[in-house]
Amino acid sequence: MATDMNDYFNKKKKTDNNSGGGNNFSPKVPDFNFNFKGSGFVYFIIGLLVLLMFAKPFTIIEEGQRGILATNGKYDPNALLPGLHFIIPVIQKVYLVDTKIRIINYADKIDRASASGEGMTVKPSITILDKRGLPVGIELTVQYRLNAATAAQTVSNWGFSWEEKIVNPVVRDVVRNVVGKYDAESLPTKRNEIATSIELGIRESIDGLENAPANLESIQLREIILPLKVKEQIERVQLAKQQVEQAQQEVERAKQDAFKRAETARGLAEAVKIEAKGKAEAITIEADANAKANKLIAQSLTTKLLELEQMKVQGKFNDALRDNKDAKIFLTPGGSTPNIWVDMKNPQQRSSIAN
Repeated sequence: MATDMNDYFNKKKKTDNNSGGGNNFSPKVPDFNFNFKGSGFVYFIIGLLVLLMFAKPFTIIEEGQRGILATNGKYDPNALLPGLHFIIPVIQKVYLVDTKIRIINYADKIDRASASGEGMTVKPSITILDKRGLPVGIELTVQYRLNAATAAQTVSNWGFSWEEKIVNPVVRDVVRNVVGKYDAESLPTKRNEIATSIELGIRESIDGLENAPANLESIQLREIILPLKVKEQIERVQLAKQQVEQAQQEVERAKQDAFKRAETARGLAEAVKIEAKGKAEAITIEADANAKANKLIAQSLTTKLLELEQMKVQGKFNDALRDNKDAKIFLTPGGSTPNIWVDMKNPQQRSSIAN
């Protein structure tokens, strides 16, 4: 009986489906049967990735940087080193600070476009009143860097604009105190002394701050800008000094020339003197030699030797008289030895005797 009833209703259902005013459309119901267990895990992964993308629970610190970790607004005393660091999103945040060398140029004529690159700052030259109240400009370059070891304490005490609160005020204050002790005219001549005093003053001031916030690399005094009147006065003084030095050089050169001429004349006179002395000494030596020779000859002349010489001379006269009967012999006074022979045949000798 039940089976018959089921067959009846099935046939009735098919009949109703085939009828209906001529409309045979039968809508298809979609299948909403999903595997909620597998798709839920995929959705969880996707949501987690989206959360990580927006929350960013990590940070990367590069070389030349340090990370200041803040947890609920409180800075950690130890700065984060370069590398990958994980943080708790929302609760923790990392602030990056630069520890590379930074430069401040205090100048008026420098090209600000080319000198304002990464880590470089251009500021106006520092104007100071000298000892007499005259305005003087100082141009210098300061190289420094953030102390990486105390970076967190520096940011906590001074904020991220720490260099405007530490370096710049200290530099200006020290420069004014040092240069204000000098007169404008003496600044160029004491440049090295002033540069050394400025560097020592800035180092002592910054190194003496709590936690040593910055490390100074170098401080270079580049230019001292003087008032126009002072520059003109210095130029006049320098010109006068140059003229005086030139005159002194000319006087010194004239003295040297006169000294050379005097030395030359003295040398010539000395040479003449030496030559005359040499000649005199030569004459003296010759006279002494002759005197000594004559003395020796005189000492060697004995009576018998003189008689022998007289005999020799007399023999020569005797021989001459035999050849020339007209010859005359004149004896010298004091002796019988003839010593003059005159040929009477010779007119010249004869005339000389007659006279």
